[in-house]
Amino acid sequence: MSFVQDTSAADIAAALDQVGARLKRLRTQRRMTLTGVATATGISKSTMSRLETGQRRPTLELLLALSHAYRVPLDDLVAAPAQGDPRLHLKPGHVKGRTVIPLTQQPDGMQAWKIVIPTSKVTPEPRAHDGYEWIYVLSGHMRFVLGDQDWVLGPGEVASFDTKVPHWFGSTGDEPAEILSIFGRPGERMTVRTTPT
Repeated sequence: MSFVQDTSAADIAAALDQVGARLKRLRTQRRMTLTGVATATGISKSTMSRLETGQRRPTLELLLALSHAYRVPLDDLVAAPAQGDPRLHLKPGHVKGRTVIPLTQQPDGMQAWKIVIPTSKVTPEPRAHDGYEWIYVLSGHMRFVLGDQDWVLGPGEVASFDTKVPHWFGSTGDEPAEILSIFGRPGERMTVRTTPT
């Protein structure tokens, strides 16, 4: 049985016609302004406006920048049709020197990543943004800076924090670290349930 579907030029054109509305919806869901997106991506405000209204067709370069800014897979921006394969094809990317593997497929809601931090990422570069993050160390040791505090977290340790507080995580310089990161936008929090003892 073949799961491959033919994609016609009409299908591609129809998918591209929907990109503008999808970009505007994502920006609105992230509570970002055109100016904010322009600052984060280097794409001009007028180009963003034309993309969202469908007056300009997106290029791969623009879509890659927006995919990174909105933290969604590129396929979600263009609504690439599923090809009938139930396996997840995790596509590692590289962000600020780290290997980042997206573990979630939906364009909004909680986002999860596996992140591999190399030993070269030792210089703190704190940043702040809206949202809430939960980090679990799988292996190695990770340096974690939050505000004016500085910790080293090891396997099995967890950090949970408001990303409005300037933060950074990287290597201790001794070994690579692997972590799981779950990020929620404003108003999204994980519900922790425990079994009574």
